[in-house]
Amino acid sequence: MTPPNAQATLAQALASAVEALREVSSTPRLDAEILLAHTLGWSRARVLARLQETIPDDALQTFRALVERRAAREPVAYLTGRKEFYGLEFVVDRRVLVPRPETEALVDAALEWARQHYSPHDTLLIADIGTGSGCIAIVLARHLPNAVVYATDLSPDALAVARQNAELHGVAERITLLCGDLLAPLPQAVDLAVSNPPYTILNEIDAGVRLHEPHLALDGGSDGLAVYRRLLATAPQALRPGGALMLEIGATQAEAVTALARQAFPAAAVHMLRDLAGWDRVVVVNVER
Repeated sequence: MTPPNAQATLAQALASAVEALREVSSTPRLDAEILLAHTLGWSRARVLARLQETIPDDALQTFRALVERRAAREPVAYLTGRKEFYGLEFVVDRRVLVPRPETEALVDAALEWARQHYSPHDTLLIADIGTGSGCIAIVLARHLPNAVVYATDLSPDALAVARQNAELHGVAERITLLCGDLLAPLPQAVDLAVSNPPYTILNEIDAGVRLHEPHLALDGGSDGLAVYRRLLATAPQALRPGGALMLEIGATQAEAVTALARQAFPAAAVHMLRDLAGWDRVVVVNVER
């Protein structure tokens, strides 16, 4: 490790960080590069192109502090305050769950359904249930310019982050943020409801996630299915004829959530979609007209 008072190069700073993170992260090099780029206000490409340059002492101290926090399993996105999702950058902090790449499968499914069932000139009513950072609602609003989007969350703090992100991406006037439990705040039935609800069992998840991310957005109860049960109990009244409900699920929950969906919607067509890694990821309920 470079002595505290020595002039370190970017390469040396990265190497020390990678060693510090090797035991706590599956991507220590990537984490270190992101944190160093954030510290310097540079792109990762610029960092990698200038590895032999020295890092200023104040920047080195800032970088080391960030690495120390990452070594304590704090998510990189909380350290930088940013997370990319579906090609857009979102503000994130401890008030919201960090957007995951697997959730892009839910967005893909929603966009495909909308394009198949509605023309670009139709008004489409969409609800994002448990919006968190607002990433799903915002991507849908950006890609479906005639959509009217409701985004609900039980946490006022999460809705404040969602509002910030909606303003950042120019869709604040097209997204109505509603504070309340699941579907309860919706003022009317919608054509498409999507949700990435809490579905984890807290004592079974990664310590870094459990220690730092909001439990309200994670806790699916003793079997991971508690929120699905509550959501599906009222979902039939929240969808218009011919509408659809799409739920992200955990990798082992396909059979259980599909059964719950069929129980709630006995006349609907229910099927499963996989994510890019091949895991069951989205339960789709298509309601009869």
